[in-house]
Amino acid sequence: MPAPHMASEPSSHLLVPLASASDPGCRAVLPQLALPQLSALLAELVPVVRDDGDEHSLSPPHERALAQAIGLLRPDGCPFDDGLIPWAAVEDPQPTTPQAWFTPCHFQVGMEQVTLLPAEQLGLTDVHSRALFDALAPYCAEDGITLSYTSVTRWHARGEPLRGIASASLDRVGGRSVEGWLAESAANPQGGQLLKRLQSEAQMLFYTHAVHDEREAARLHPINGFWVSGAGALAQPLTLRPAPAQPDTLRQAALQADWRRWQQAWEALDAGEIAQWLARARRGEAITLTLCGERAAQRFTSAPRTAAGRIGRLFKNLLGQTPAWKTLESL
Repeated sequence: MPAPHMASEPSSHLLVPLASASDPGCRAVLPQLALPQLSALLAELVPVVRDDGDEHSLSPPHERALAQAIGLLRPDGCPFDDGLIPWAAVEDPQPTTPQAWFTPCHFQVGMEQVTLLPAEQLGLTDVHSRALFDALAPYCAEDGITLSYTSVTRWHARGEPLRGIASASLDRVGGRSVEGWLAESAANPQGGQLLKRLQSEAQMLFYTHAVHDEREAARLHPINGFWVSGAGALAQPLTLRPAPAQPDTLRQAALQADWRRWQQAWEALDAGEIAQWLARARRGEAITLTLCGERAAQRFTSAPRTAAGRIGRLFKNLLGQTPAWKTLESL
């Protein structure tokens, strides 16, 4: 998940990615969640902004909420269109140049669908990643795309063909059928076709590469392609706000559909970081909490420390706290 501009001072905003999910396994676990600290924290806060969508959007709620929080917006102050948040360009010295992330991955071909397994789940080494990167970079250069090695699991691409390319976040497509996430880029159909051709060339290139045989000999999934995400460019350089604090344990468990681990991660988060934020709220600190599911994100902020605010909290306590899982269920 993108995480630009981390704050050097304690954040006043806690953003929780994949605090809920649409998977039936998650829905079955939700009523079993014991989250007393989160329930108490929500009683201290008031809902202010809700971003409603559906689980089929290219940009998931936690990425939309992060972009809003740091000020990654269009010049008119509106959010970027779905699938067009330019994450790869945002911290580059030349952010007005179209850019994207290329993530090496394994496309698993089944009887009825093709499933994407991202590099994070494949045990990809630096040696293998660099070898495949070195093989692909000249092909990209022929098509006007400069490829740079950023990390084992992410390569940086720069070039005009990436302008206006709509792409699904890896947090959407990882572990799922790719069919529903192959977005058409109406603003740049020529660039979209170029990328599809480049992905087909990569499939053949990686299949005949020595890395393919080495990984198969080690009983590892071969790398047989790459996924494009975070594509686009800024209209002008931006000065971004510090990013919120973002615990990642829920997201990691949810992306692997490990709902038992996800439940344990929530309970650990509740006893740890959420309890700390509850203490801060009760001390009168102004804090913001954003809970993100697969369909929606809900932002909460500190209730006014006025007499009316105190009365409101008193009534909440008299009526009893709503179980936190009810709030998560709506996301």
